[in-house]
Amino acid sequence: MPATPTKKRKRRWLRELAVFVAALIAIQWWQSWNVPDGPAPAIEAPFVDGRHGSLAAWRAAHPGQPVLVYFWADWCSICKAQQRGVESLRADWPVLTVAMQSGDAAAVAKVLRERGLDWTTAVDADGRITASYGLRGVPAMVVIGGDGRIRSVSVGFTTELGMRLRLWWARLSA
Repeated sequence: MPATPTKKRKRRWLRELAVFVAALIAIQWWQSWNVPDGPAPAIEAPFVDGRHGSLAAWRAAHPGQPVLVYFWADWCSICKAQQRGVESLRADWPVLTVAMQSGDAAAVAKVLRERGLDWTTAVDADGRITASYGLRGVPAMVVIGGDGRIRSVSVGFTTELGMRLRLWWARLSA
């Protein structure tokens, strides 16, 4: 018995969906294939509040908890669209943000003020920190487990739910 036009349409739609999902997975892999496996690279940088800080000190302030390191840039429109989710996430999880190639501490502080954001932010004016994580674009999220190891990496727009699930999974797998 030949397939009906409705069944053919559904099969074609499922094939197209599978190709789309496979393409998204391939792009995500390509953007993060250079990210180191294992312990998170150190972050030592000026922070927007004027002090010099580090990822080690940030993690020490949140012992045993997974933390999110969120890489963003002031010129990135996707980062701006995602900032509400990051802001909401900060209420429940430790989030350290890294402003990549967005100017010096004063310039980044101005952007945060203009956007009404009170983020703990390291300034990566020349992109070295981002490069040490092997990231090729922003926004990017790196979940670091309570043991200091990289647990999850996501490049591009990620929903708030996606970020929360990655942090929850990192807590479970510790």
